[in-house]
Amino acid sequence: MTKKCFPARIEHVRSQFDGWGIDAFLFFDLNNIRYMTGFSGSDGVLLVGPDDRSRLLVDGRYLTQAKGETEGLDLIYMADKVETITALLSDQRVHVVGFEEAVISVRLHRLLKAKNRQVKFRALFSEIDLLRAHKSDREIACIRKASDIAACALQSVFSVIKPGICERDIALELEYRIRKEGAEGVSFDTIIASGANAALPHARPGSRKLVSGDALVIDYGAVYNGYRSDETCTFFIERVESDLKAVYGLVKVAHDRAIEAVIDGRSCEEVDRVARELISKGGWGDYFGHGTGHGVGLEIHEAPRISVKSEQRLEKGMVVTIEPGIYLPGKWGIRIEDTIRVTSGKAEILTKVPKELTILG
Repeated sequence: MTKKCFPARIEHVRSQFDGWGIDAFLFFDLNNIRYMTGFSGSDGVLLVGPDDRSRLLVDGRYLTQAKGETEGLDLIYMADKVETITALLSDQRVHVVGFEEAVISVRLHRLLKAKNRQVKFRALFSEIDLLRAHKSDREIACIRKASDIAACALQSVFSVIKPGICERDIALELEYRIRKEGAEGVSFDTIIASGANAALPHARPGSRKLVSGDALVIDYGAVYNGYRSDETCTFFIERVESDLKAVYGLVKVAHDRAIEAVIDGRSCEEVDRVARELISKGGWGDYFGHGTGHGVGLEIHEAPRISVKSEQRLEKGMVVTIEPGIYLPGKWGIRIEDTIRVTSGKAEILTKVPKELTILG
């Protein structure tokens, strides 16, 4: 990611201060800090103040790394987080400081308030929830590359997916191939779920061995330059029963129609409703228990959320998943997921593996 984008992102946040009723903003979320500065360490604080300088606070482990990853920031050695923040807020003479409501701990909030009695801390959530939702062309390129890596890795393990292999071994092989293809790591703990395990949307791969006729759900992704891919494929082992073939067809139609509904300006709730109503009309509405999708970027789940309760709207440049599913407890599960780029016209599918019904083994 080029360093040229970071000053504009910081300035965008600073330009919102009047509307948010704050003088400065303390960022603790490491993904937000990476988005704003390029710093990818595991601890740090970013203070965006009222002047044209921003301060990145890091401990001794990350001073050299931060110097190499960032530009145009004041790097501050942070021996003690609360004491260092307190000294900076006093120096800046700010009165109202915003922070990320969903990130800071109660303990840290209490300590900051005790040390900074002259400062009012204002918790913000909805104001910054969409901070990273609009992806630049460079961000899209990273997600596309992560998707390419993931697809190549999955297709390379098709030959080992057959009756007798256990879920855990498929996960190990797939994660190895993802890293070998050039990924920094996997987007999340890989889901490999077969048979009755597939009815658990977030099942963990275990010792169960595949048998003929299984539905096999593989939910996986790769990380490239910090950005994540997310894709779910459901395969059938050696054969597919007619009833499961029909359910797969229904989920595929819901998936396809929801993707067609992904356009600039449409409400996320409406996209969710497209998939949900199709599955309900097919008689399986009680067995689709999660949202239809979510944003993807530096985190695997970020804004916007595509669900029946979402009040957000899709906008050009957002990246979201579409992932309807049907799960029959104790029997089987089927989910189909692609990651989509919102455009002014037809949505672009970034993930690569074809979603037509596929039999393996």
